[in-house]
Amino acid sequence: MHAITIPEPGGPEALVWDEVPDPVAGEGEVLVEVVASAVNRADVLQRQGFYNPPPGASLYPGLECSGRIAAIGPGVSGWTVGDEVCALLAGGGYAQKVVVPAGQLLPVPAGVDLVQAAALPEVACTVWSNVFMISHLRPGETLLVHGGSSGIGTMAIQLAKAVGAKVAVTAGTKEKLERCAELGADILINYREQDFVAEVEEATGGAGADVILDNMGAKYLDRNVRTLAVNGRLAIIGLQGGAKGELNIGALLHKRAAVTATSLRARPVEEKTAIVAAVCEHVWPLLAAGRVRPVVDRELPMARAAEAHRVVEESGHIGKVLLVAP
Repeated sequence: MHAITIPEPGGPEALVWDEVPDPVAGEGEVLVEVVASAVNRADVLQRQGFYNPPPGASLYPGLECSGRIAAIGPGVSGWTVGDEVCALLAGGGYAQKVVVPAGQLLPVPAGVDLVQAAALPEVACTVWSNVFMISHLRPGETLLVHGGSSGIGTMAIQLAKAVGAKVAVTAGTKEKLERCAELGADILINYREQDFVAEVEEATGGAGADVILDNMGAKYLDRNVRTLAVNGRLAIIGLQGGAKGELNIGALLHKRAAVTATSLRARPVEEKTAIVAAVCEHVWPLLAAGRVRPVVDRELPMARAAEAHRVVEESGHIGKVLLVAP
């Protein structure tokens, strides 16, 4: 088979479409013939040499894919060769074939194209686990999503609206904010021109955001805490603004607030399996009903992964950038 390899860390040109050995499904695993994968920020970091795969994972980038089951390993039940699936991966999605623990497989939702299904596993699992399983967003509460036009952001907007929450978003252009509004966002904040602390305070009558989904880390830490409502929950899922910041514990005490930080890739298979099961139970029916949909900016051939990485690094896209396998 062919896969995108990274012989040496570097810029987008470090991604090489090369012939590699076929993977083989082991105990509790299935082999998926990949139809499409999606580009995530973690893939960019891996290419640059800053985010190595966890032990035992494929060395090829790609944290999600869609495709068809090509083979089933020992101890797997409930799946059949030929089933159309999408999957949450620890790596290996930028390839023609990938091995997946059976618990990280999802059926392609009704009404969703097989290629576009590749845009779903990572964002759905990230949003559901952080916003709902950990932060317990409830109907009538306010969710602030930083990077509202990203793949994570576009999914968070839709899921929050589906459960009856109010959604505030930050984005850097008018076009991105307009797309967020089309998905249901109520409060639109241009972070280049507006102070999100003041905008959320005004829009909520001084109450603040009950839940904040943050991809920036240190840069936004103090302002996020100031933006939280009483009993608010800050969920940090990225470090685009740095890893070390000063936390005002007094402000947290005053607001009886909580800060959590999670990553998905390195979690044990058992935890990922539980998240995938919850997503299948709660998110997949919304997709089948048309209340939530994948947001895809463009599709490119997998051999042109370098071009896709440039698009993501320039942040000119809205939603996900997909790589389609030959």
